[in-house]
Order: sequence, then C-alpha cells, then structure tokens
Amino acid sequence: MHRRATIPARINIIGEHTDYAGGKSLAFATDVHLILDAKSLATGFEGDPTVVELWQAAGGWPAHLSVTSSIPIGVGMSSSAALCLAVTLCVNGSMEPLAACKEAQRLEHEILKTPCGLLDQMAMMFGKEGSASLLDFTLLRSTTVPVPSDWMFKLVDSKIHRKLSQSSYSASVNSQQQTAHVDSENQRVERALNATARHLGPLLNASHASLQKRGVSLPEVDRQVEILQNTPGVIGARMMGGGFGGMILVLVESNDVLPELRTYSPSRGGFVEEIFE
Repeated sequence: MHRRATIPARINIIGEHTDYAGGKSLAFATDVHLILDAKSLATGFEGDPTVVELWQAAGGWPAHLSVTSSIPIGVGMSSSAALCLAVTLCVNGSMEPLAACKEAQRLEHEILKTPCGLLDQMAMMFGKEGSASLLDFTLLRSTTVPVPSDWMFKLVDSKIHRKLSQSSYSASVNSQQQTAHVDSENQRVERALNATARHLGPLLNASHASLQKRGVSLPEVDRQVEILQNTPGVIGARMMGGGFGGMILVLVESNDVLPELRTYSPSRGGFVEEIFE
C-alpha cells in the first residue's frame, strides 16, 4: 500500500484565539503544502522519529514514512497541524473532514503537546479554491465564503520564531480579557464577511490591537506591525497564528506593494490519494 496525503498551510484572515473559546474565524487554505508518503513495509517503521511516533499513536500500519514540505516551521502557518492531518489521512484513507480534524487535534495534543483548538485543521480540510471558510467553533461547522478580488494578502516574517508547545494560549490573561477579545473578534469576523478591502483593513488593525491586550503579541512584533500599517499601499496588518512571533498578515492594495513578497490565494483543502506503482 502507498498513500500520499497533501495538506495545505492555512492563512487566518481574522478571528484569532477564538477557536478554543467557541468563537468564529475566517480563514483559507493556501497553495503551500506538506506532503506525506506512506509506503507499507512487512514489519517495522522507517522515518523521522516524530513522524513515526505520530504514526504509531494514530494506529498506523508498518510503513516507510517520508515528508516533504514547503510550509515554514514556527511562523504561524501551522506546520504541526498539517503534519498531524497528513498522518491521520494516510493511516485511515479518505474520511469525513471533521473526524479527520478531531483526530489530528488529538495527535497534536497528546504527542506534540500543542494546546491547539480546531482552527488550523478545519481551515486546511474545508478549503475551497477561490474561497475562505467561515468557521464556527461552537457548532463545529464550516461555511464557504467567496473571497473578493480586492482582498490581496501577503505575509511578512517577523523573524521571531517559537514553538507553540512552549507558549501558553491562556497565559497573561484573565477571563474578562479573554471574553472581551473573543466577543469583539467575533464581531469583526461577521463584519468582514461583506467588507471591501478598504473596510477589511481597519478590522485587521483592530484585531491586532485586541490581540495585544489579550497578551499574545510581543513588543518587537507590535513595532513591525505598526510600521507595516503605515506603509503606503498597505490597507491593514496584524499578527497571525498563536502569537509570540511568527508571520504578520498584510492586506495590500495591489501586488506592487511589498513587491518582494508573494501574494497568497485560496486553494483546495487537504486530501489523500492511493498510489499504484
């Protein structure tokens, strides 16, 4: 048996640090991928020790496991979630997307020790080309939302990298701060659904300010975000991902803004193939 899982990175437009609190997010899968090839063996397991550990925890069969990935590690694009989803799909074959998301989350919690919600997994599995996913973490439901042509996103690497297992999602915040952030962020998600780029930009800026109060940003990142927000042609910018470093999401007027950086467009979600050789 030879299975190959292809899992995209995800970009979260707005709705950060809401998934584990029953909130909402608007995110999309990108055309940057992690690919896992699993080829059956008579006995034993071959591959990177972490991948093998995940594979065995998922109930995988004896296999040679190889990973290729263009998803950078530790920058808020969820390489760990992509790996856990790839393992889940290769072990089980085609499965219902939400079930795959929950199993991948279990692996991430138990093996990688990342206290994540379901944002990453759901954005990766429910992605559609040309569309974003409105994710409701109370109902665990994804609704497809077309992405307007004037929404053009780029990513700036803050150069501050971290491991999510070393960061606490609930640290430095009291329940009142958390509730205030989730409530206001949910409102921004709803307002984003019918927003032009001109209206979306200020929502991104407000999201970053709320995340600052939430306690998951860093002064070095805040300085970079402020510079970007005041760069000609930038409509809005905010930290993206778990926080404490990583990527900064930037909404630009055109591809000519920050020309050294690529523009990211919505792509299809994760899938698994049976390979016959």
